[in-house]
Amino acid sequence: QVQLVESGGGLAQPGGSLRLSCAASGSISSTSAMGWYRQAPGKQRELVASIMMIGRTNYADSVKGRFTISRDTAKNTVYLQMNSLKPEDTAVYYCAVLYSGVFPGSWGQGTQVTVSS
Repeated sequence: QVQLVESGGGLAQPGGSLRLSCAASGSISSTSAMGWYRQAPGKQRELVASIMMIGRTNYADSVKGRFTISRDTAKNTVYLQMNSLKPEDTAVYYCAVLYSGVFPGSWGQGTQVTVSS
């Protein structure tokens, strides 16, 4: 069984920054493919960023150049650095294990990010 715990959400002003963390434990490798998703009210959950076993990263077009996904294998933690935040980034952010590098599972509880002046 896998446990994922997100943290780091909160309130930020437009143009500000936040760093989200996802600490993993249980039956999971520190190099497992991982993804950050978000879900805004009334919208479907969408993939924001992913990091593969070999370290390759991918981003949604809406966050390219602003968000950076990274990992600390020693801590079994994945991060999402979010810069130049926009009000449309407001959502609950979730991390998930990407099985076979594609299929999300073992979701965390989510962390709220609100971007507002």
